[in-house]
Formats: sequence, structure tokens, C-alpha cells
Amino acid sequence: PEDCPRYTLNIQPVIPFKLSPDLSLVVRTIIPIVDQEPTTPTSGDHFGLGDITQTFFFSPPPRNGLTWAVGPAFLWPVGTDNLGSDKWGVGPSALVLKQKSGTTVGMLANHIWSYAGDSDREDISATFLQPFVSYTWPSTTGVSLNLEATYDWKGEDWTVPLNAGVSHIYTFGKQKVQMGIFGKVYLAAPDNGPDWGLRFVATFLIPE
Repeated sequence: PEDCPRYTLNIQPVIPFKLSPDLSLVVRTIIPIVDQEPTTPTSGDHFGLGDITQTFFFSPPPRNGLTWAVGPAFLWPVGTDNLGSDKWGVGPSALVLKQKSGTTVGMLANHIWSYAGDSDREDISATFLQPFVSYTWPSTTGVSLNLEATYDWKGEDWTVPLNAGVSHIYTFGKQKVQMGIFGKVYLAAPDNGPDWGLRFVATFLIPE
């Protein structure tokens, strides 16, 4: 009932490991730090860690610009100050993308079920779908569009933000950093859910 903002800082390392000439493991970890202002007159502020989502993608080498990967996704209930689910979760994840002449098109998907945790908290069964498309010019300026659709099978609710933005790669000394700004509009959300948002991204590129 209160019109209040929520700020989330995602720390998201993506680290590849070469297992063999024909197989790589890519570990993608999302660590959210959340500042939630009061959603009701008596709820108070909440600040701390959210639950961590970690995915282990197994992928063969790209062929003809096509990359695909599959693996397990885990939900680690490390949330503090009532910002977490208090549930352990696991499920399958998959990624497929095609790159050609500066264009990238693809889809990331996962489903997570809870299997343990606080019995007083609601179980989790959620599907995440992220179709995306981007184009990058030789100058390293790029534009991108994606959906981050989540369906909560327990609450029977969709949350579907549409993200659109622009990015550019800058060089600071020897460090390359891709910086971007994105607008977010919610095409669907639960009752009293968000309507819009902004996202600022800094990606530190560390090639081998």
C-alpha cells in the first residue's frame, strides 16, 4: 500500500573453467544487496543480503556463432533482515545464443523448486525466462532489449519487466569496463507490484 522504492545492487561474477578441449564450465553467481523502504506504514526499512542464485553451465565450444549450455541452478538461502526466502532450492537451467555480425540473440531459462528450509515459509516453484537481443557497433556502443519473465507457480503470478538500454566499453588504464543504462517497464506484476525501474550496469572485462 505504500509507494516506496527498492534498490538492489547485484554483484554477478561469471567465471569460466576449461574442463577439456570439448567442454567448459561457466559459474554464474548473483549476489543481491537490497535496500527496501517501508511497504506498509508499520513494516520499517530492510537492508541486507538477498538469497544467492548460482548456476553451473556446462558448454561445448561455440560453432558457427551458436553457443549453448545446460546445468543446475541453486538457490542459497543467505538472505538477511527478512529479505530472503529461507528456502533451499535447485533446478535445471539452459542457455542458447547466436552471434553474427554484431547481433546477439538468445534465451536464458531456469526453474527452481525448494526442497528444504523453514517450514513456515511458502515453498518455491518458479520459472524464469529471459529472451534477449542486442546489437554492438564496431565502436563498442551497443543497444539491447530483453524480458526477465518469472512465473510463480505457487502464487500463480507473472512478473515481466521489459528492459531496454544502451552500453559502451570504456578503457581505464588497462582495464576495460562496459557501462550501460537501462529503463525497465513492467508488462505484468503481482498486485501492488512495481511499475517501472532503472538499471545501471558496470561489467569489468578480464580476458584470459
